[in-house]
Amino acid sequence: MILIGTAGFSYRDWRGPFYPAGLPERDWLAFYAREFPTVELNVTFYRLPAARTLDAWIERTPAGFQFSVKAYRGLTHERQAPDFAAFAAATRPLAQAGKLACVLAQFPQSFRRTPANEAYLARLRQGLGDLPVVVEFRHAEWADEAVFERLRALQLGFACVDEPALKGLMPPMAVATSPIAYVRFHGRNAQHWHHHDEAWQRYDYRYSAAELNDWLPRLRQLDAQAKQTLVYFNNTPRGQGIEDARALLRRLQK
Repeated sequence: MILIGTAGFSYRDWRGPFYPAGLPERDWLAFYAREFPTVELNVTFYRLPAARTLDAWIERTPAGFQFSVKAYRGLTHERQAPDFAAFAAATRPLAQAGKLACVLAQFPQSFRRTPANEAYLARLRQGLGDLPVVVEFRHAEWADEAVFERLRALQLGFACVDEPALKGLMPPMAVATSPIAYVRFHGRNAQHWHHHDEAWQRYDYRYSAAELNDWLPRLRQLDAQAKQTLVYFNNTPRGQGIEDARALLRRLQK
């Protein structure tokens, strides 16, 4: 089963391109969930959600809706004293409601393939217990079959990415290392990937029909290998990811 959504849903510049102008922000998630069956939550990277926030997410989405939750930065970027238990507890209400697709542990490009960092993957797996976890690497050193085998042994998923073809970045690969296959479309804005005034400029990109078509056989391959395939568009400025998600779904349904 392939589920398609976007990375986040709460963007003011989606008013007009996606959300009706007069729609209150508290109703955005419910509106989003009318069209898309899943969303990737980025807010959890910056802070652990309050219980009332989790309750609202659960209440405003239909049965079967799936949240992918980005791991808190203390677990992936800082890593000095990662509080796995606190993060696991924060996500528990989603899991209990049957709405937690997985945890996305996105590591920075500075997270290189070293023995210490490979050992940290095992620590991450142990720390998050039985939660389904997918790992995203940003450095190309991790694009290796031995890494994929290690992820399989640890029962960690691998996040496939589409991003600019720049030295050191992960190449586009269709690899499933757990029952969850995962794909993130970051856009191919090579000009602003490393050099930008605002973070959103990195993801300011609209996919062409040809670029989306290139992924169709890869997505079908992942779908054949995994129990569930989650696809998220992170090119969110001005609702571009919404349009690309719709376009990809139309192509998959042909």
